[in-house]
Amino acid sequence: MEPRTRPPGWAAALAGVTAGAVALGIAQLVAGVFGGTSPIIAVGNSAVDNTPLWLKEWAIRTFGENDKNVLIGGILVVVALIAAGLGVLSRRRVGFGVAGLWLFGLVGMLAVLTGAEAGPLAILPPLIGAGAGAMTLSSLFRRLEPPPWAESERAEALAAAESDAAAEHDDSRAAAEHDDSRAAAEHDDSRAAAEHDDSDRAEMPPVMRSGSELHAFSRRRLLTGVGMGVGVAGVSGIAGQLLSGRNDVSGARTAVAKALPTAATPLPPLPAGVDFKIPNLSPFSTPNHDFYRVDTALVVPAVDPKSWTLTIHGMVDKPIEITFDDLIKRPLMEADVTLTCVSNEVNGPYVGNARWLGVRMADVLREAGLQANADMLLSTSSDGWTCGTPIDIVMDGRDALFAIAMNGEVLPVSHGFPVRQVVPGLYGYVSATKWVTDIKVTRYDLDEAYWTPRGWSAMGPIKTGSRIDLPRNKVKPGRNTIAGVAWAQHRGIEKVEVQVDDGDWRVARLAEVPGPDTWRQWAIDWDFTPGLHTIRCRATDGTGQTQTANGAPPAPNGATGYPSVLMEAV
Repeated sequence: MEPRTRPPGWAAALAGVTAGAVALGIAQLVAGVFGGTSPIIAVGNSAVDNTPLWLKEWAIRTFGENDKNVLIGGILVVVALIAAGLGVLSRRRVGFGVAGLWLFGLVGMLAVLTGAEAGPLAILPPLIGAGAGAMTLSSLFRRLEPPPWAESERAEALAAAESDAAAEHDDSRAAAEHDDSRAAAEHDDSRAAAEHDDSDRAEMPPVMRSGSELHAFSRRRLLTGVGMGVGVAGVSGIAGQLLSGRNDVSGARTAVAKALPTAATPLPPLPAGVDFKIPNLSPFSTPNHDFYRVDTALVVPAVDPKSWTLTIHGMVDKPIEITFDDLIKRPLMEADVTLTCVSNEVNGPYVGNARWLGVRMADVLREAGLQANADMLLSTSSDGWTCGTPIDIVMDGRDALFAIAMNGEVLPVSHGFPVRQVVPGLYGYVSATKWVTDIKVTRYDLDEAYWTPRGWSAMGPIKTGSRIDLPRNKVKPGRNTIAGVAWAQHRGIEKVEVQVDDGDWRVARLAEVPGPDTWRQWAIDWDFTPGLHTIRCRATDGTGQTQTANGAPPAPNGATGYPSVLMEAV
């Protein structure tokens, strides 16, 4: 039904936002029923995939691991503004707003269909959601129109009032012509009648004029409809979330934990001196819940180990497919490895160390038979993300794993359960595929991984780096400890030096390490005078290479420069 009048702009905008909320809620419900992806998540994934390199770096610097929540929140705000705009547009013609909702449903369908997990029913959530939103918008605009009985009563009341006023005016004129002496009295009667007429009109329901048309606007009818719409949106959205929870793999993870196998040859306990145990210094082993997470997944993939398989194909002599049960029956090994994200700024937080349990990647690849001219492993996550790893790095004898556990526990879902890659010496974007399901043995001149066409280098070897953990703010004058960590995976750290206020570089003491693939704690005591001080550090790896003072951003192959902290002794 097209409106005959134009409601207030705020009312139209509220109707549009409500219709948008219903569309999203119903879409979430349908996604939960059919196991699909909600349009918001699909659009968010598309936004992540098409984010320019500079914007990605800015988001990580600004929001850290909350960048995905900020993205989803931003998308919701934009959707609300667009929905409000469609509501205002519907003041001219409801069909315009309905067409806009269907258009955004089409955008959602395109986003879902381009996703890695798009199935035959993928278009249902945005399609049905757009339909529900369109119906809601039309329904709310019908509520903005006065009901027929109200229009009839108002027309009759206005006609009667106008007739009474005309009759009284005629009587007044006739009486004035008959007797001039009574003109003043009759004039007063006429004024009294007019005031009575105005009083009657004032008691009528509010009347608003739009152009030459009259209509009554009831806030109660609008707000009742909005309340019902919000209720539908909320209930359907929550139900959709609960139904999506059917894919929760926490139960499967618990089952794996109860029967978690051990390494064929377990590593010895960590050396006694690996951790200085200084307050606020990063512990040698990063707790799983504190381990950094940087990936492209807006919704963490829920992969059931019972249905998980790893396919190895491409430039191999014998393609193979491995189930989770097959994998954990193979000889398992442990490895202490520090992972580093290429997005880590100088002195940044995206570094963590753990003891991993898994199957050696090289053994599985040899079983498939690598062809001589292959030089890259193109691994794919269950959510479609790809990673290009140099074959020679994986096959040179280092502890590259298909990992199933970290720090003695089954992999957390957010860190790749049931299986992920761990390769020492490479930044995570070229080595640490989480939720890995497929490996194509190929060449760099034939295939590209996810981040390479987006401006990052193809190989990604980790650069020697260090970080100052303390002090970061204020200390008391006198002797204080300066401490942090340094890393150069698969080369090891041989020396860390500290400089205060452009003075001499002094060598810090180093903690023990179990091998060259982990970070290393360092510390030095320093006598601070009152006032502001600038602290810098630099690390030298096992090959004698010292990290450079030349500052560079993370892109395209890792940040460089001396870590620096400004603090005050007071």
